[in-house]
Amino acid sequence: MWIASDWDEYEVLDSGDGEKLERWGNYLLIRPDPQVIWPKGDPSLWKRVNAHYHRSNKGGGNWEFFDLPEEWTIKYGASRRGGYDRLLTFHLKPFSFKHTGLFPEQAVNWDWASQLIRKRIADGGSVKVLNLFAYTGGATVSAAAAGASVTHVDASKGMVTWARENAAASDLAEAPIRWLVDDCLKFVEREIRRGNTYDAIIMDPPSYGRGPKGEIWKIEESIYPFLETCTKVLSKEPLFVLINSYTTGLQPAVLSYMLHRALDPVHAGHIDAGEVGLPVTTGNLTLPCGAAGRWIARS
Repeated sequence: MWIASDWDEYEVLDSGDGEKLERWGNYLLIRPDPQVIWPKGDPSLWKRVNAHYHRSNKGGGNWEFFDLPEEWTIKYGASRRGGYDRLLTFHLKPFSFKHTGLFPEQAVNWDWASQLIRKRIADGGSVKVLNLFAYTGGATVSAAAAGASVTHVDASKGMVTWARENAAASDLAEAPIRWLVDDCLKFVEREIRRGNTYDAIIMDPPSYGRGPKGEIWKIEESIYPFLETCTKVLSKEPLFVLINSYTTGLQPAVLSYMLHRALDPVHAGHIDAGEVGLPVTTGNLTLPCGAAGRWIARS
């Protein structure tokens, strides 16, 4: 398992009974996690929190607020494995279906990608990154901080605006980042026609979603043909491809097989796939938080 263990301002303090207790900077949140089927490690930690998201038996849920600002920030990255020369700053706020605007477990992938980017640049190269389904820009900001030029694509105008705010807060407002509100598949198809290429691709596809014009995305039906299409915008000397998955059916082995099938015919490389997780302070546990597949070009 790849574990995001280098956070100072984020921590899973405890977990149990279908929930996790998290520290986001100075604030404690309780959020549901259906995988947490064991009892709480230290019930006393759960008594004073700033907000609690309650799941509904009918689906969805709602926040209960005690003492939480509408928005706050946390930082990541100084002297960490990604080799960042600045703190990455992320705006947070509670919004629909328990989210805060950041998936902290992805820091382990930010670090991995940043190391590869920095090495190529140190060797005299440059790196163009295409970040698809890019959400609030954690991967975009970390790749730009490592020296890459990034094209950030998401179908939600609000998410792209949020990502730009994160870049500005991280002193990357002038970094070479293209911000695009677009359907990811249609954008990639246009890039193929234009002859544009990228050295690295990051994708974090949703299980289900709609594009800006109502385009329907179902990951089980769409992800493999989408990946095949994306191989056509890789440069002649690609660096890496990263796929993230929070969908139960797309286990690490599935991501590995997809990368092999899509990339082996066109580029030689090495593939790793595994679970991504967060350490839990109480009980010395590691909380699984999805899967990732990583393809690296063979040097």
